[in-house]
Amino acid sequence: MSTDDHPTSADGPDLEAADLEALRERVEELEASVAALEDDGQKKMTIVATQGSFDMAYPPLILASTAAAFGWEVIVFHTFWGLDILHEKKSKGLKLSAVGNPNMPMPNALAALPGMDRLATRMMEKKIDENGTATIEELIDLSLEQGVDLQACQMTIELMGYDEEDFYEGVTTGVGAATALQHMSESDVQLLV
Repeated sequence: MSTDDHPTSADGPDLEAADLEALRERVEELEASVAALEDDGQKKMTIVATQGSFDMAYPPLILASTAAAFGWEVIVFHTFWGLDILHEKKSKGLKLSAVGNPNMPMPNALAALPGMDRLATRMMEKKIDENGTATIEELIDLSLEQGVDLQACQMTIELMGYDEEDFYEGVTTGVGAATALQHMSESDVQLLV
């Protein structure tokens, strides 16, 4: 217990005006910090796209553009064969594999014949066109327009011998696995496609 005499009021010790102002400023800082930590209500989704076949290009792009339309923050991290979806030239030549696809109306022995992947791809492209479904390129453009962050894995870019200029304009290049993991840890939804 202190023996110093401090003037006190009925409610406790009197504070000097400067001390009181400093205390108010500190409370405001703390309230601002708490507000910044509170959920802003915006959902976040990270998708990891690892496959680059024609049929597997659609799920990450459809999910990403749909979530972005609902106001979600969306990142799609493309790695290994999934990187071909963002490669401007390769994305135009993606094929639908007929072999091992349980939904193909043909046995694997027939599906393994030369040219069957191309035939299956053409059949699917025709169906997409007749249905009025967006193309891969249109979904990429739509996703980018809606603010989806389409990311290309730096290690895979180097592994495949690609250049950063090979990708659609607006694609984020140079992203590593550590950054992708950080995004995933902050997301409400994480998908591996």
